Amino acid sequence: MIRFQNVGKIYPNGVEALKDVTLDIQQGEFVAIIGLSGAGKSTLIRLINKMHDITSGTLIVNDTNVDDTLRGRELRKFRRGIGMIFQSFNLILRTTVLKNVLAARVAEMGTLRTFVGAYTKEDKINALSALEQLGILEKAYNRADQLSGGQMQRVALARTIAQNPKIILADEPVASLDPITANQVMADFKKVNTELNITVIANMHHVDMALKYADRVIGINNGEIVYDGPSSKVTNDLLKMVYGRELTDDDILTDEMIMDQ
Repeated sequence: MIRFQNVGKIYPNGVEALKDVTLDIQQGEFVAIIGLSGAGKSTLIRLINKMHDITSGTLIVNDTNVDDTLRGRELRKFRRGIGMIFQSFNLILRTTVLKNVLAARVAEMGTLRTFVGAYTKEDKINALSALEQLGILEKAYNRADQLSGGQMQRVALARTIAQNPKIILADEPVASLDPITANQVMADFKKVNTELNITVIANMHHVDMALKYADRVIGINNGEIVYDGPSSKVTNDLLKMVYGRELTDDDILTDEMIMDQ
């Protein structure tokens, strides 16, 4: 479980990114975070794996207090249970898809084994299984730079699955993809969430995809949570509270999309 209790975040430049955030996220939930750029979406998920430190309040993740005392070996151990997916995929383009997925095991290996790439048979089976789950096994021995954007994001997700996380954090995971590919990738996130009971927390630019794939939506405006509830209960009036304006075509939202949920 993830628990925010009166959490605030102020950056060194004085920007108050989050204000008195209190919420619980249960294991196995699929949560979409929506809001304008700069509202605090990325800050919220990056606090969960301690990419950023909280300024005030308490943050508990999987029974661990994520505070200033969490460092070194304990921090590395803590982060093994949390996968992170970025918009930019973060793959090593000049090596194979399989080796990219195997990189998830580096944290479990000693320095010498990592240097020579001495992965175990179990590591390789685990990596190939992750690729198979996402329907991209046939690309295992292709170089990553030969893949499409959607395939790259699937490889990034497979690498995260191979890490055996309890939580996956996704920072705008489909923002750079075309709508058809973005829907395919989001369906993969939903499959991982449902079949493996992995908590998925994703920042979403497009509201329609947040409503379609997430069970729960958290809306942030100027560092404050203004909506937290089922995606099925989201209305245009609630979205105006989140965005502070009428949504545009770029947000890809229609009344029909809301009614279909």
